[in-house]
Amino acid sequence: MHTDQARVAEAIRYIRQNLAEQPGLDEIAAHVGLSPQYFQRLFRRWAGLSPKRYLEYLTVERTKPLLRQFHSVLDASYELGLTSPSRLHEQFVAVEATSPGEYKRKWCGIEIHYGLAPGPFGEMLIAQTRRGICLLAFVNPQTRARELDRLQRLYKLAALREDTAAARATADAVFAGCATPATTIPLAIHGTNFQVSVWRALLRIPRGTVVSYSQLAEGIGRPAAVRAVANAVAANPVNYLLPCHRVLRADGSIGGYRGGSVTKRELLAWEAAALPDRSDPEGEPADPAQQSS
Repeated sequence: MHTDQARVAEAIRYIRQNLAEQPGLDEIAAHVGLSPQYFQRLFRRWAGLSPKRYLEYLTVERTKPLLRQFHSVLDASYELGLTSPSRLHEQFVAVEATSPGEYKRKWCGIEIHYGLAPGPFGEMLIAQTRRGICLLAFVNPQTRARELDRLQRLYKLAALREDTAAARATADAVFAGCATPATTIPLAIHGTNFQVSVWRALLRIPRGTVVSYSQLAEGIGRPAAVRAVANAVAANPVNYLLPCHRVLRADGSIGGYRGGSVTKRELLAWEAAALPDRSDPEGEPADPAQQSS
């Protein structure tokens, strides 16, 4: 991971671990060995928001309004295009579902490179073919073996090659666009037609918005298939890029997440905090030229 990104990732980890103490800018900057002024600019350039604003939204009290507003947000998301292509994520992520031939052969002979890579929300297991990412999972020391086993089960006839350098390069590309995506990230995933339709619908949920499983089912024209939709969401092989973290329970509670409920809250807080807020002077967007550097 690039040095600047590594410092931002370490700052996020420090904020998360010390959330109860509400660390200030000086304290966080000192932890990563930078001056407060430089760290503020670096964090804003990479993330598109200030450390203070991220800390506020990560705090439980600032995430509660998102859950309380759940039903109104559902209505808004439906109006914003849950049933039609969104310009927010479908420009960032291109889903290339497995061809019928590849699916029939169960990826026999296909070469898949995989490895562990650090990221702003923790370690990830990333696997990819020449066509794109086929698995991205948030892991920790307790879940690494489980996710590696999942990779082997999903692609048991493929040729798996450990490639940490490739995984780290892909992680950098994915999260370099966390605030303002500059390139398209290709996905090479396989699933049933129904699963792929659900996964495509996930891409149409705008950033900073949450939906329920029933709303997602309505969005694909299968309102009676809520349980099947929930199962398809749970089977999502590419966390974050296919944003299943934006799906909550009908009562607005966080619900489950393969990467852990803490990671799910952090992703939602990050996305909510990154939305423009004219009432917050620290929330002004960073210079576009700096963001793309």
